[in-house]
Amino acid sequence: MKLLKITMGALLLSGTAMSAQAQELHFIMCGGEVRAADQAVVDQFVADNDGVTVNLEAVPWGTCQDKSLTLSAAGDPPSIAYMGSRTLRQLANNDLIVPANIDPDTMYQPGVLNTVTIEGTQWGYPHAFSTKALYMNCDLVEEAGLQCVAPRTWTGMYNMAKAINDNTGAAGIGLAGKDFDNTMHQFLNYLYSNGGVVIDPDTGESSLDSDETRETLAFYGSLVDVAQDGPTAWERDQLKDLFNDNKIGMYISGPWGYGQHSANIAQLVSPVPAGPSGVSGSILITDSIVVFKGSGHEDLAQELAQRITSGDSQYDLDSSWGLTPILDYKAMGKADVYYEDGIWPNFTQTISTGGPEPLVEDFKSLQSVFTNMIQGIILKDDTVDNLVTIAGEELADAL
Repeated sequence: MKLLKITMGALLLSGTAMSAQAQELHFIMCGGEVRAADQAVVDQFVADNDGVTVNLEAVPWGTCQDKSLTLSAAGDPPSIAYMGSRTLRQLANNDLIVPANIDPDTMYQPGVLNTVTIEGTQWGYPHAFSTKALYMNCDLVEEAGLQCVAPRTWTGMYNMAKAINDNTGAAGIGLAGKDFDNTMHQFLNYLYSNGGVVIDPDTGESSLDSDETRETLAFYGSLVDVAQDGPTAWERDQLKDLFNDNKIGMYISGPWGYGQHSANIAQLVSPVPAGPSGVSGSILITDSIVVFKGSGHEDLAQELAQRITSGDSQYDLDSSWGLTPILDYKAMGKADVYYEDGIWPNFTQTISTGGPEPLVEDFKSLQSVFTNMIQGIILKDDTVDNLVTIAGEELADAL
């Protein structure tokens, strides 16, 4: 009888240990697909952790955030998710995620951690990164009587756009003004190239009401005279079609744009020209891996997040997907990195001078702040000074 009790006790203990090891991590992957580089990391993670499985669910961008929030509100949060970093403040403020446990020795490119940091705390592991640059149609530039040489300043950019507008059948520049998130992004490329700041990184307060913003908005308004008709009806991805149809001479986009342009166009890429109060910069946008609170698998999820966003794993994603490098792979010892030649220097040299996509709890409110200001100057509804003052107040309220 005593032997039976001992045996039963051993079995119970064994069962408890086995059930403790048998854990399933629910991993939501926004974007509707799982990249091969990420799948390889997940497969290896499962192989290295007995009893652990990962339910990797690809969800389209349009419904991904809502699904994660709904699951969390119902008490069944995902363990881990790949999401836009713009969601971090909302998730953190609602106590739905835990801070990221980022190794301080991780060699992120300058400014990257600013895209996931809120008043000193990092809430996500940056995992996909983009910067922007200026694309020019050299055929139109030369038709306008100019050499196709990259403009370094706003003045040079405007003069090139005006020459194209006045001397060819195309508009000088494609301008985004639609009620859409990349209208704000397009504007921020100029603002960050003029030394502007949206949110003070130390205090979390609005810094939008500034001379740098006024200079930027005035310049954006001046481009209307050399842009396509009706900028308020256009968003950035539609400008690509105008560029391919030889209807605009230049526009700003990411590194993916180069391969999306017609092979018949002689295109030149350059950093965004510098404004009078700054140096060439870019908006820095990341998507992040976040660890949700309350899944019961936080430690395992942190381990997976660290693994999928570091070293060879991250390099495989960046290089295969054609992303701006999120880590300084050269400093990490990698030779012949993919971003040293071709168009890439135009996208990497502005990393250190760029600024983050602002992190607010209500992203649509932030978008409205910028859209109202930008559309106001495009339509000449108000003065630069009033529009910036109003936008600064609205942003302060949104924060």
